[in-house]
Amino acid sequence: MPRKETVRKARQDKRAGKSPSTQAGEFVREQIDKIRHGEHGARSPQQAIAIGLSEARRAGVDLPAPKKGKAKESTRRSSKYAYEAGQSRRKPRRRPRVSRAVKQVLKREPRSSVSRKALSEQAKRAATRRSAASRKAAARKAVRTKGAKGRSAAAKKAARTRASRRRRAS
Repeated sequence: MPRKETVRKARQDKRAGKSPSTQAGEFVREQIDKIRHGEHGARSPQQAIAIGLSEARRAGVDLPAPKKGKAKESTRRSSKYAYEAGQSRRKPRRRPRVSRAVKQVLKREPRSSVSRKALSEQAKRAATRRSAASRKAAARKAVRTKGAKGRSAAAKKAARTRASRRRRAS
């Protein structure tokens, strides 16, 4: 069950005109926090992301299931059901025993799967699967939806990190 704060942030992103994947990012971030605080674990960064995306779909984020051939059939089916539940097209039945079993299994999984290093490697791998044009288009859209204040903050941060990198290099 996502926190109210997460749902509020996702709605705020939607109002700001940000993409469904950005809205879903709030739920992924919450999953990463949960794992880091020891509420449960995940076998890999991909699993943590998948749990977050599923919660986002169930919470009503307009993020349809992956197209045929893009993901496993079982993954597509499960994300389709989550999406339909979020869009009020399907009334999911509560299954306490299944829910408890999943929670127990996740508690036994490692916490290191969402370390900074693991997430960084996952992000790099994901980026290499996209074309340069696709990455550039995403960056352009990010700039458009960031707003003046956001751009200013990003520029200041970039300047800070550049300066600290230069100091370390010399």
